[in-house]
Order: sequence, then C-alpha cells, then structure tokens
Amino acid sequence: MTDQTLPYCVAALYQFTRFDNPAAIQPTLLEACEANGVYGTLLLAREGINGTIAGSDAGIAAVLAHVRALPGCADIVVKFSRAPSMPFLRMKVRLKREIVTMGQPDIDPTASVGTYVDPQDWNALISDPDTIVIDTRNDYEVAIGTFKGAIDPKTASFRDFPEWFRERRAALTGGSNTPKVAMFCTGGIRCEKSTAFLKSEGVDEVYHLKGGILAYLEQVDEADSMWEGDCFVFDERVSVKHALEPGTYGLCRACRRPVSPEDMASPLYEQGVCCPACHGERTVEQRARYKERQKQAELARARGEKHVGSRPRMAHDD
Repeated sequence: MTDQTLPYCVAALYQFTRFDNPAAIQPTLLEACEANGVYGTLLLAREGINGTIAGSDAGIAAVLAHVRALPGCADIVVKFSRAPSMPFLRMKVRLKREIVTMGQPDIDPTASVGTYVDPQDWNALISDPDTIVIDTRNDYEVAIGTFKGAIDPKTASFRDFPEWFRERRAALTGGSNTPKVAMFCTGGIRCEKSTAFLKSEGVDEVYHLKGGILAYLEQVDEADSMWEGDCFVFDERVSVKHALEPGTYGLCRACRRPVSPEDMASPLYEQGVCCPACHGERTVEQRARYKERQKQAELARARGEKHVGSRPRMAHDD
C-alpha cells in the first residue's frame, strides 16, 4: 500500500460524458481548485474531463465533490496515491477538443468500449498465448517499464496509434479474423479510446486493464506481478513503482523524457539542459536558453520561491 503518512494526496481522474458547454464549466472548476489549494491540470472537452490534481486530503475531497456534481460525473473514476512534496507548480483547467487526443472524431467510448479486466485477473489474460498484448502508451513511457511480453508500438504520440494498428493489423493477428487483444495504459483513459477504436475496426474481442497500470501496481503483490520496471506518470514524481511508491527516475527539462540514475551519471547529462537521449538534438542556442532557465530556477529555489518556467508542459492527452 502507498505510504499514507505522505502529506499530499494525488488524484488521477477521468470521465467520458457529454458536456454541451465545457467553457461554462471551466471558471467555476478552476475557482474550486484554487480555493482549496489544489494544483495540477484538468482538461475539459465536449467528451468529458481528464487530469491529475494534488493537494491536502480535504482540498482534494472538496474539488472531487465539485467534479462529481458535473453532468455524468457522479461515478467518476479516480485513482489515489500519495506524494512527499507537491508534484505540481500551478493549477490549470484547459479546454480541449478531446480529453485524450487520438484524432478519430467518430470514436465514442460511451457507445462502444472493450471488456474491462480487473487487475487480479490480468495476469491470466496476458499469459494466454492466444492473447495479443499491446502497450498503448508513448515510446518514452514504455522505455522505463511495461508488462512482460507486451508489444511496444514505439509511437511518439497517442495520435499515431490508429495508423500503427492499421498498418500492422495483419502481422499482429496472423490473418485471424477473430483475434483476442488486450491493451493497457497508465490510468485507463487511453484504452477507453483504443478499445473503442479496435471495435470500430471490426475487432470484437478486445480487453483492457481496469484502472490501468496504476491500479495493477497498487492491487497486485509484487511477488505475483508481471510488470517490469517503473511506470511513468505525468507529474513531478516522474515514475512510480509497486504500491505506487515514488520511482527512481528524474525528468530531462529539455526533452521531457525520463532519466534514470545511470543517465544522470552520464557525461552527456546536464541538469536542466540535456540528457543522453537529447544531447545531440539541441542547438547551442537552445542549450544556452536552458542553462539560463536552470539558473533562474536554482535562484528561485534558493529564495524559497516557485519557478514555473523550470517545468515544461507535460501533456495528459498525448
């Protein structure tokens, strides 16, 4: 179990529902967060709400009460964990076209979605040799951890997933007209769309991990786990391990990729400037800007202040 003595409550949430006017919801939701000292990012679209927030237990409870009063959100999916320090620097409520961007406007998870599989039943499903197991996350997420035997699409963005599947469908299924496909993601939201997409492509037997990797790491004992590595999360914790304990990865402020302790020991790593993965991707001018940003962040930290510019955007919907 997560260490309940850690001071900050982190709530990852999403709900596919119909918001006729998301812009009307935005100001009051932001006000509720700010009034209760809650930080993070929430995305609003006509298809629903998605995001991660953090604060005191009372603050999170107050904001969730506000969210549950929104249309169709009474039973919203919320995944809780704890953090030793505030994992966000500010609060944002953003309007988007999609709460998780797939770029397939006709996909509606409220109308058609795959079969949910509880974490306790996941091992049996993915151990079946007839099951095609696909990790729907981005390449930098998969790089630090995934389920044993899962297929890595090596996509840079969730928008790339439909094209990837269409191009490789025959190879993945071996020509079978009735493949059994199991998919997973961090908290479950991307699989809501990816399973709905596969069903729209004529794949009927589609499964996804209920609550995502986070639910699995919390509920399944490490001794019985088929998970290997850490799980990337979209906040300052960067990664979590079994029981949702903070992981060992940091974040490269230049490219937003996770960096391991080994990466940090590399001569190609410079805090706030570059990491081994992006060292050759940045110009001299870019590195100069990053160095100045890091300098200002360190000065702000020495003064006991927050430096918002020290943390690049970490999109929840990519």
